[in-house]
Amino acid sequence: MRHCVNCCIQLLPDDLHPQCFSCRGPYHSHHKCPICKGEKILFRVDSKQMNLLAVLEVRTENNESWTGLFRFKKGKRWSLVCGLIIMTLVMASYILTGVKHELLLIPSSLRYRSFSNNPALADDEYLRNLKDFHQPFLMNISYEKYYPNIKLIINTITSKVEFTTRQLPDLEDLEKQELHMFSVIPNKFLPTSKNPCWYEEYTGKNTTDPYVTNLYALYSKHFRSTFDYLRKEFWNHLYHFKEKHYRLRCLPHFYIIGQPKCGTTDLYDRLRLHPDVKFSAIKEPHWWTRKRFGIVRLRDGFRDRSPVEDYLDLFDLAAHEIHKGLRSDSGTEHSKMNNIVIGEASASTMWDNNAWTYFYDNSTDGEPPFLIQDFIHAFEPNAKLIVMLRDPVERLYSDYLYFASSNKSAEDFHEKVAESLQLFENCMLDYSLRACVYNNTLNNAMPVRLQIGLYVVYLLDWLTVFDKEQILILRLEDHASNVKYTMNKVFQFLNLGPLNKKQEALITRSPASNTRRPEDRNLGPMFLLTKKILQDFYEPFNTKLAQVLSDEAFSWKQT
Repeated sequence: MRHCVNCCIQLLPDDLHPQCFSCRGPYHSHHKCPICKGEKILFRVDSKQMNLLAVLEVRTENNESWTGLFRFKKGKRWSLVCGLIIMTLVMASYILTGVKHELLLIPSSLRYRSFSNNPALADDEYLRNLKDFHQPFLMNISYEKYYPNIKLIINTITSKVEFTTRQLPDLEDLEKQELHMFSVIPNKFLPTSKNPCWYEEYTGKNTTDPYVTNLYALYSKHFRSTFDYLRKEFWNHLYHFKEKHYRLRCLPHFYIIGQPKCGTTDLYDRLRLHPDVKFSAIKEPHWWTRKRFGIVRLRDGFRDRSPVEDYLDLFDLAAHEIHKGLRSDSGTEHSKMNNIVIGEASASTMWDNNAWTYFYDNSTDGEPPFLIQDFIHAFEPNAKLIVMLRDPVERLYSDYLYFASSNKSAEDFHEKVAESLQLFENCMLDYSLRACVYNNTLNNAMPVRLQIGLYVVYLLDWLTVFDKEQILILRLEDHASNVKYTMNKVFQFLNLGPLNKKQEALITRSPASNTRRPEDRNLGPMFLLTKKILQDFYEPFNTKLAQVLSDEAFSWKQT
């Protein structure tokens, strides 16, 4: 049966065509229809009449719609069917893999809890600004609808934040936890050295390898050459007295304790150029936080625990120079070697207490009974500590770009931030702020390391055992804009000797270390929405930090 083509293409306000009889009833006669008689068909496009130069014929018989398929030969039909099956399997595989590994770019509504439709819950000022500064190439606008929900999560976290003073453990309790460490490190050190050094009897022979059991030398191919040199020079740097042999042992005079992706590598590289500074043989031993527990990466399980002797071996190069000065008859040589200060730079020292749940008895409130600083202070109450910080929002994005292995993007970062916030909120509903910050299960579950940017929580815990004058807090933003100024602050803090112009130029004019990789820079910045979310989350912590340090620059409101 033929139908009037005008019924198919002519769109009228009343959906009727006055010339078509089928529009007025169930039957249509192409003999009566002026359109079917061959007259020109007029239709409108953008309010203009145009002639249709072709005749559209629509067949309604069901069997005719499939005749084209059955005209194919049998082989072609099977090829078409197989192609459709393969395409379906490929699409299904993509969808399932994307859901499993969070690769889909379309945000899933199941990732977030349902939220209220009340517009009062949204940040109206931000949403207005968002329209003004919206960048379509930098932000997926579909994420905007999740902002009210995430804002509720942040408000819940903020309402639960309470900065409390932790209860310090007794020295006896510390000794019970680390009997071997306390048996190796003495209570008193040499009064003639700036560093905590002492002489320890060496019972081995001159053919004995003193580093044969050192786990740093065993697992690190990169530092085996350093230990090869130490083996050759070891016997020459022993102190021989009454047929006994003694080696000089030293702990660091100062520690660069944090934070990751805040410029600690650049600070380390510049500071080690100072002639009076001697660092450990390895830049980041991570002994206090990880290696003494047998941890390389916690997700990889445990290895053999590295004893304190392995850690002390890392300072043998510096100890040899100090020993040379102590045994020298020359006053000049003695004075020169006595100016040496030993340093150690592990960016995990300030914050990483993830191992406590495996080795220390759990407390009733979920907070760790012992922290890293408790043990360092027990041995070195006069130690000096250096901390480099940066805007925690930018720190987190830099941390993500550096440690994420694949599929890095602003979209992926945004989703990981949202998921981490929800996990942190769940913890805060049941536990204290300190318990959540040091919660190993939570820290491993969060896709991005939100907790590292909570600087004030860690700093307050360090200030419970160390005086404020023993900790130097720097900002990466200041260091990047004026390297000379920040390095001079460090030199004064450590009471280092003056430098000549050539030495100072070498330290201050060297290019920055460990900058962002080119492939990461090509990914561009985070979404404006993600940045706003993180600013909301970190704001109360930054405000408290600025109050503790009496410096508004640490609120990062101008960055």
